[in-house]
Order: sequence, then structure tokens, then C-alpha cells
Amino acid sequence: MKIHEYQAKEILRRYGIDTPRGEVTDQPAEARRICEELGGRCVVKAQIHAGGRGKGGGVKLAGSPEEAETLAGQILGMNLVTPQTGPGGQEVKKVYIEEASEIARELYISVTLDREKGMPLLMASTEGGMDIEQVAEEKPEAILKEWVHPHLGMLPFQARRLAAGLDFHGATAKAGMKLAQKLVRCYLDTDASLVEINPLVVTGDGAVIALDAKMGFDDNALFRHQDILEMRDLAEENPIEVEAGEYGLSYIKLDGNIGCMVNGAGLAMSTMDIIKLHGGEPANFLDVGGSASQEAVANAFRLLVSDPAVEAVLINIFGGIARTDRIARGVVDGIAEIGEVHVPVVVRLEGTNVEQGRQILHDAEFEFIVADGMADAAEKVVAAAKGGN
Repeated sequence: MKIHEYQAKEILRRYGIDTPRGEVTDQPAEARRICEELGGRCVVKAQIHAGGRGKGGGVKLAGSPEEAETLAGQILGMNLVTPQTGPGGQEVKKVYIEEASEIARELYISVTLDREKGMPLLMASTEGGMDIEQVAEEKPEAILKEWVHPHLGMLPFQARRLAAGLDFHGATAKAGMKLAQKLVRCYLDTDASLVEINPLVVTGDGAVIALDAKMGFDDNALFRHQDILEMRDLAEENPIEVEAGEYGLSYIKLDGNIGCMVNGAGLAMSTMDIIKLHGGEPANFLDVGGSASQEAVANAFRLLVSDPAVEAVLINIFGGIARTDRIARGVVDGIAEIGEVHVPVVVRLEGTNVEQGRQILHDAEFEFIVADGMADAAEKVVAAAKGGN
């Protein structure tokens, strides 16, 4: 789960990390009032769940309350396109009005999970304000890394090494060390998947503050954090993904045109790989689970074909725990519920009760394309999506 910048800063402040003062609003007139209270000069920042907002025109400096109102009116309602939103962009429904800061240096710092080492990883760089992927590609030596023990947190010697690597001195070095340790503690305490500050700035008087903030959380741990769960903004999430979650389905929207319904995350990943190998592009990741009910399968199929980008569907089921006849019946029920399905559906079934499952598909009024094996399924669905046979 992701949250907005203003929400992430609220959490950072709980851990004693300094951020500029600010307030969120969805009204231009309120932006004017907030700017006045902040001293008459502020930054108007679009609040969407994506980075690169400044590049898309979603972050503007206002030199007066009147200008803050004007800029808020321009940003609110705009379809903001950034490298992380994709070409479709995201509608801006809130803006964060934040006091302007005196910036002497811009830095980068984040904590995430290094899956290879199985440890939290703190990364920092003097190249703040840039995409960390770009820094890694162009100046890999500029990225500092500290692996953190999940029970001990960031140790003092690691914090000192980090401060030295960022060229911090005196009071700024002490402030930077404390911030790094607090950031790691925040990451661990909240079961975060990512805590990122970009840019982390040093002001003219040597203070270290979080000028921006991004946080994401492990969905499986949210039951421990009701306060964070209440920050969820469904308007920022794909509506199909939200509905899939209500049925207990794992669904992630992708950019392709071939809808995928698979049981098991590993098989789902393999299915997407083999589709790409045969020249196609998956439209989603959808795992109905090992013990999906007939009703869940019907809902899953309905969600798949509700995506206007889907031009063909591949149902790839290996029945171990899941019975293939139950999956087949769920798909047939899903088609009956929809009424008409105007995209080709390729089915590959193997495993428990496979003969019964194939018979259900054979007897259905809808004409399925039956595949023999994964390679055959991928070849047929890619051809179908391209208008072939």
C-alpha cells in the first residue's frame, strides 16, 4: 500500500524527523489561506501516488498567497503525467501547501529491503533530486549503501560512515546521523517496504530536513497498523485492483493486451514470461490462488474482461489443490454472468479432475480455444490478440 507525501511526512514527524510545515487541501481558496499562515511564500505540490511530479508540472513555487491560489487551481483536477504514472497520467485531487525552504544542498536517502541478502538496506547519495535509477546507471559510485540488522537497527559506526560519505560536518553531521537512525527505525516499526526522502536537504543554517517523502507498506502486515491502513486512498488505486482485493484475488494491472488468469504466483510469473517470449504483452498479473472457489474464479474472469485494454485472455491452470473442473465451471459462470464476451479465450488445464474440466469447457456455449501445454497456449493467445486464429 502507498500513501501520499503529506501522510508520509506525518509519520516521519512521529520519529522526530524534521519536515517543512504544510497542510493539504482540495480547494484553491484554502491554498491561499494556508500560504498566508506559512508566511506568504510556499510550494504547491500535487498529491498523487507517483514520483516525478515536478517534471510533470505538479510542483510549483508560489511567491504570494494569491499566486498559491492560482497555482492550486491549475494543478487541482489536472491529469498529471510522470514517468511513474504511465502515459495515462493520474488526476490530481489534493495539493499540499508547504512552506518554502532555503536549500543549500539536495541529497537522497531511502530504506528498502535487499531481497538477495535478506536485510534492510539504507541507500544515500549526494545526487538528490534525481531518480535513483538514473544515478545508479550514470554514477554508481555516488550511491552509499549500509545493510542494517533488523533487530539492532542502524549502529552508530554506520551512521558516522554515512555522514562522512555525504560530506556532513559539525552539527549537520550529528543531525544527519540521527536522521538516518530514525529513518531505519521508522522503516522497521511500520513494516514498510520503502521509505524514501528525495530530496533530503541541508538548509543554509545546516539543518537537515525531509523536503519530500514517499512510503510504501507490506500489505500483509497492515493488520498491525490500523492508523496507517486508514491513510489508504482508494481513489489513487486501480479500481479493478481494489475490487479484486475484495474477492481475495491478487491482481496487478500491467500495460499489455493479454489478460492472464492463473493459479499460483510462480505459475503466473512463468505465464507472463512465456507470453513475452512469444511476442505478446500481459495486461495483468492475476493469481486466483490454490484453493479458489467457483465464485472467486467467476469474479476473476469478469474483472479480466472488464479491462478495455484486454484483447485476448489466457487461462492457465495447474490443478493441485485447485480442481480444474471447479475452475472451468467458474469461467463458464463468469461468461454467463457477463452475457457476451467479445475477446478470444485460450485455456490450458492440467491436474486434478482435468478431464471433467475439459468436458465442461467443451459443453459450454462459448467457444474456447483449448491449448496443449504452456508453449502452445502462449502461441495461441498471442496470435488471438493479434487477430489470428
